Amino acid sequence: MADKLCMHCFVSGKVQGVWFRDSAKSEAEKLGITGWVRNRSDGRMEVLAFGDKKNLEDFYSWLKRGPKLAKVTELVREDLPWQHVEAFVIKPTV
Repeated sequence: MADKLCMHCFVSGKVQGVWFRDSAKSEAEKLGITGWVRNRSDGRMEVLAFGDKKNLEDFYSWLKRGPKLAKVTELVREDLPWQHVEAFVIKPTV
């Protein structure tokens, strides 16, 4: 599973109230990525994504832009060990 990775990201900017979570879920599913996305009470969005290296890099590039109404000002990424996760879901705000 050398090509299977996990990335944990925090997305800052105008990322809430712009359909970012729904769009991220749609993009992840299109790329075959599993994991979750959620809003944070500090205004950021958090993503935990599992997939193959190329698709995660494509998803990371998408997160830099986000959906049409978003304005991403910072994207912090940490790579973590792979875990098997069945689907990509939207989690409640924390």
